[in-house]
Amino acid sequence: MKILHTADWHLGKRLDRFSRLEEQILVMEEIIAIADQENTDLVLIAGDLFDNFNPGVEAVELFYKTLKRLSLNGKRPVIAISGNHDSPNLINAPDPLARECGIILIGHPKAEITPLDSEHFRILNSKPGFIELAIENIDFPVRILHTPYANEIRLKEYFGENKEEEINKVLSQTWQELADEFCDASGVNLLTAHLYMNKRGAEILEEPEGEKPIKIGNADLIFSDAIPEQIQYTALGHLHGFQNIGTKEKPVIYSSSPLCYSFSEAGQTKYVSIIDAEPGKPVSYEKKTLSSGRTLVRKTFSSVEDTVQWLTENPNTFIELTLESETFLTADERKLLYQSHNGIVHLIPRVKNRELTEQQGHEINLNQNIEILFKEYFKSKNGGQEANEELMNLFNEILNA
Repeated sequence: MKILHTADWHLGKRLDRFSRLEEQILVMEEIIAIADQENTDLVLIAGDLFDNFNPGVEAVELFYKTLKRLSLNGKRPVIAISGNHDSPNLINAPDPLARECGIILIGHPKAEITPLDSEHFRILNSKPGFIELAIENIDFPVRILHTPYANEIRLKEYFGENKEEEINKVLSQTWQELADEFCDASGVNLLTAHLYMNKRGAEILEEPEGEKPIKIGNADLIFSDAIPEQIQYTALGHLHGFQNIGTKEKPVIYSSSPLCYSFSEAGQTKYVSIIDAEPGKPVSYEKKTLSSGRTLVRKTFSSVEDTVQWLTENPNTFIELTLESETFLTADERKLLYQSHNGIVHLIPRVKNRELTEQQGHEINLNQNIEILFKEYFKSKNGGQEANEELMNLFNEILNA
């Protein structure tokens, strides 16, 4: 069978003042096209479906239209879990209606899915945190352990009698009990979760800028060795860069977000994961590149002319622009930059040689002309840089208002 794994859609997300909805519409089309071209039998969406607990109408509409098309109107099961940006209750709310279209929405970590017997697939077994599917034209069952996001305290409430026990042990024991009961070599065995997970002893993976952090110290850090041996593929959400923290034989994959959502992701290629799986054998997976959306770029220039030229040549970008110069940007220069490009998210002027040397304190004559006092103050705060004529005109305009 073939499985498509995606995550971290963040529908409705903005980049500062810029909406990303048009880009999200295009990348959802890409994901649907890949699912169809690859003839996938199952779609897993590993959390952060929306960017906040109260998504806008357009984001919600895009979500359900995308899921319906991914499900081929009920022929292909789609399983979506909530992430730390999602409201579990919002995700759960439309579930009875969604399941009529082959869509299984799971908001809470201990959710138990009610039985379903549709024309194209049915739920054979269901327990809190687990479902087993029989899919049309697949001659073996598909078992899925599912753990939507919950913080450490909530997870212990869901799973652990001993509230002092490490959450890693709590999850490991829960997953292992389900795997021992249901996951033998006669079916395909999967786990999907929205967690901060890492390989034990490996370098700590950075959470993206702008992402609500899951990892607070090491309290919420889950290690990949908690995954039961029976699991053939683990579909994760939360980190926005594609990576395998498992092994080649038993992948543990962050599939990446479909678009670059912060400048810490500048230069990243985005993917979905396509998995080939059969019972009792190692899975194989392939990264499928997503090409929609504007590129995020961090650039530094030393002249306005070079900056304008680059901006004109690279219109389909969002840019964090640093401009190093000997003097502060004038209003006309700023206007020229913004007229040259409609995707400047941040403009950071950096005046060269602003390192302050330690100066001896001296008495200030407060009886001086206020213009002179302002100029001296400006120099002291800006490494000796003189206030230019434009700034002084503005100061006097405010002073005389």
